Amino acid sequence: MNTNVSSINAAAGAQPVRIGDYLRQWRQRRRLSQLDLALDAEISARHLSFVETGRASPSREMVLRLAERLDVPLRERNVLLVAAGFAPAFPQRSLDDPALASVRAAVDQVLAAHEPNPALAVDRHWNLVSANRMVAPMLDGVAPHLLAPPLNVLRLSFHPEGLAARTANLGEWCAHLLERLHRQCETSADPKLIALYEELRTYPVPARAAPIAPDAVAVPFRLRLGDEVLSFISTTMVFGTPIDVTLSEIAIETFFPADAITGTRLRELAARL
Repeated sequence: MNTNVSSINAAAGAQPVRIGDYLRQWRQRRRLSQLDLALDAEISARHLSFVETGRASPSREMVLRLAERLDVPLRERNVLLVAAGFAPAFPQRSLDDPALASVRAAVDQVLAAHEPNPALAVDRHWNLVSANRMVAPMLDGVAPHLLAPPLNVLRLSFHPEGLAARTANLGEWCAHLLERLHRQCETSADPKLIALYEELRTYPVPARAAPIAPDAVAVPFRLRLGDEVLSFISTTMVFGTPIDVTLSEIAIETFFPADAITGTRLRELAARL
């Protein structure tokens, strides 16, 4: 993995003032030529060039079309619209907003339905939004300051006073998380994610012990609980058709037992809660 994010930092640090500058940055971030994007958006490369250089002003529909082709996050699509002189198109509300009550209920329902397996929901910066009952026992022994809001799930995984001391395959698991976060940084150029990435690289985590086995299907998460090691595989769920910025940035992380012993211990643990 290339851990050099200086180019991402540079892109995030530059503050465009024109819609053309924004569009060019997103196009370059996606490694597309003007011709590639123009063909995908069904416009002329000449017109796209004029938009990027400020010689032409795009319509609202054009901004949204280009943003969709560039897979720009909803939050940043609003930025593009404002830069082009239009009102934001996508609402951004707190999860506590009554308008998102049904969304919060749906998230909690998914988390509860995943029991007796652990599951949690995080925001775009990996801060905990909600968790089911099975997560708390996994956090036994974690330093209280790491559990104070906002609880960052990645920091919790890497910190010596967090889960790092109890993760049996720390090097392998943290390498996987870093690779995943690096991809997010490249995709979004979010300054807070980039800062989190740089922070996590400073923690004393061992290098991955060995390459992933050719027959492996997923990187496991192996956590010591008492005298045993529980083994999990994880999946990520996102809302498929969000039109709200906050909803588009929520991810539900679900963990499944990777062996029969883990499944049995989770059912026993759930029965005692």
